[in-house]
Amino acid sequence: MHAPQQDSVIYNGWLIARSTLFYTLLVPFTIFWSSAALVYGPFLNFEQRSRIIIALWCRAVMVLLRLCCGIRYEVQGAENIRPGSILYSKHESTWETFFIQTLIQPQTQVIKQELLNVPFFGWAFTLVNPIAIDRSDRKKAMAQLMAQGTERLKAGISLMIFPEGTRVDPGQYKPFTKGGARLAIAAGKPLVPIAHNAGDYWPNGRLIKYPGTIRMVIGQPISPEGQDEDSLTRIAERWVLETTARLQEDSWRSEPVFDKTIA
Repeated sequence: MHAPQQDSVIYNGWLIARSTLFYTLLVPFTIFWSSAALVYGPFLNFEQRSRIIIALWCRAVMVLLRLCCGIRYEVQGAENIRPGSILYSKHESTWETFFIQTLIQPQTQVIKQELLNVPFFGWAFTLVNPIAIDRSDRKKAMAQLMAQGTERLKAGISLMIFPEGTRVDPGQYKPFTKGGARLAIAAGKPLVPIAHNAGDYWPNGRLIKYPGTIRMVIGQPISPEGQDEDSLTRIAERWVLETTARLQEDSWRSEPVFDKTIA
């Protein structure tokens, strides 16, 4: 990945200003959206809630991100997603938690239980009935994921899963957990592997966001038929990691239009 003049004080100051503007607009917008959802949400069915409360909000966040921070995206393979799929994604950034929810509806999410207690956002999130797990009790969390996840997949509701279990910085490695494969086998539904390079543009744990184009590749569905959870996890993990590595080799951050004049 090539990062243009990251040591430039003026350039970094410009990035900080743009990123601060993004959050300054995102917070009140989310409060407004969540408050409105709490009013009209109870009158909508599940699919309408999923499309309007979550997917439409996430699309708006993508627009805000482009306008404030100059981050765009390109997607290859979106046609590989079918209703009732397990969206099995690399997890590097916050970006993919927004964007994947725009790819197909209805969709449910696996989230930390404590997120439902966040004022406005968490209260509105309860309307789309996410699978809210207590990560301090791994055995109970897995049982909940298997029971609720299988039920929703069989009902044609897609499910987003991050098999690394947490955000992992670009170039770092964390073994994939087997929960996604176990769920795919139990529900008889495919894993749809997703690779991207979002961590190069929206780094985890940092205020600064870098302008450029995030690339996402969605692979062919991987059938659980004839596989055990170990082999299915290995196949999906290898595809995701190898594809992510190729994307990150080609990553670049957009040059600011004024940057050459301050060298």
